[in-house]
Amino acid sequence: MKNVESIKRVLVLLLGFVGLVMQTAVYALFWFRTYYPMVAADRVSQDGYYLGYGLKLYFRGHLLILGIYFILLLFFSNTYGGLKIGYLKPMDVFFSQIFALFMVNFISYFQISLLRNWLVPVAPIVTIFFIQLAISFLWAYATNWIYMAIFKPRQLLLVSGEYSVDDIIRKFNSRKDKYNIAKTINISEGIEKVYEECLKDYDGVVIWDVPSQYRNGLVKFCYGRNIRIYVMPKITDVLLKGSTQLHLFDTPVLLLREYAIKVEQRAVKRLIDIVMSFILIILFSPIMLITAIVVKAYDGGPVLYKQVRCTAGRREFKIMKFRSMRVDAEKDGVARLASKNDSRITPVGKFIRKCRIDELPQLFNILIGDMSFIGPRPERPEIIAQYLEEMPEFAFRTKIKAGLAGYAQVYGKYNTTPYDKLKLDLTYIENYSIWLDIKLMLLTVKILFTPDSTEGVDDDQITAQKNA
Repeated sequence: MKNVESIKRVLVLLLGFVGLVMQTAVYALFWFRTYYPMVAADRVSQDGYYLGYGLKLYFRGHLLILGIYFILLLFFSNTYGGLKIGYLKPMDVFFSQIFALFMVNFISYFQISLLRNWLVPVAPIVTIFFIQLAISFLWAYATNWIYMAIFKPRQLLLVSGEYSVDDIIRKFNSRKDKYNIAKTINISEGIEKVYEECLKDYDGVVIWDVPSQYRNGLVKFCYGRNIRIYVMPKITDVLLKGSTQLHLFDTPVLLLREYAIKVEQRAVKRLIDIVMSFILIILFSPIMLITAIVVKAYDGGPVLYKQVRCTAGRREFKIMKFRSMRVDAEKDGVARLASKNDSRITPVGKFIRKCRIDELPQLFNILIGDMSFIGPRPERPEIIAQYLEEMPEFAFRTKIKAGLAGYAQVYGKYNTTPYDKLKLDLTYIENYSIWLDIKLMLLTVKILFTPDSTEGVDDDQITAQKNA
């Protein structure tokens, strides 16, 4: 098993390296044939005046230019998940590559312009981008085919506890190209029988909602016999994962701090919020103006929809959004999440929700300090009260300021269960860093174009689910 995993890892690294080299080769071709002659040429004005020498590069200079491109491509591909061959579906890999290539070529265009000391033509870099997209599409599907042809889906044993296994089986069935639940066994059948079943010919064991008194022994049993384990964490597991390990004496000590983010981190986070929100308000002001006119013209109702939400410490504030529902959407006074095919959403609302334009006024909430760019999404007081009845731990997510986007939005979906969203939000809180914020900002750009992230909840998901 260990040799198979090593071969798999080497294959993924090799296929990823080949893909990066091909993309860099396209850039190199246009660099030498189009852009470098512009950079190296002496500059003369239209009136015939001599403006200066061009930049002459030797072998190491060209190598540096291409090396920078390769490193940027590696960084953004890794950030967006464009190298997760076999882990993500091929279309997801290709989708991630689109954003990585766009970011790298955008930066490279201005890099070349700086070398030229003037803006260079855009057409070649656009051509590079589209050629790379074609290569990336073929590469994503070809590498996935190679991976799946060599490595068949893992056959897994699912060990369950008190709650239904329908939800977790549904999740694994969405990736039948990679995993297959071959058998399920409930802990009520006896721990010894579970141990016997784990020793059979499976590629791994999924531990789903098993009580702690059995789960600890099961993890040790599988670990000691080199059996791969997939554990669905509980709230305490998420909290401990973000703890700090201390060495005060001759035994490890895990420290869970009473505050979520350090004071210097809060200062930097707030500075980023102010600067970024101010810049984006200016950039998106034309779009916001057009949206306001269209929303007003459709039914004559108010342009903005203001709603009471909760931020850090459950402090209430009014969140601002472009109105996407009818004026009388909640005339009965009952707070409800938007569901699939919700009749309350107007035609204009469907479009602005799909494109996330309805969220733009929240930039003002960020600027004044009610929200941050990254953090748990702010919930309504009524919905928080409902969730707290099922999950008292839901209060933990209010340790930090609410955000425009967050860990749960990037790694979950709009219709992810409240309990799973809570675990994702706590993962962010307990593992906070400035770099994590930056990474989530980059990934947020990707989810804006992902249909699952804007999909409404199913009717049976409106009520919070508790699995711990």
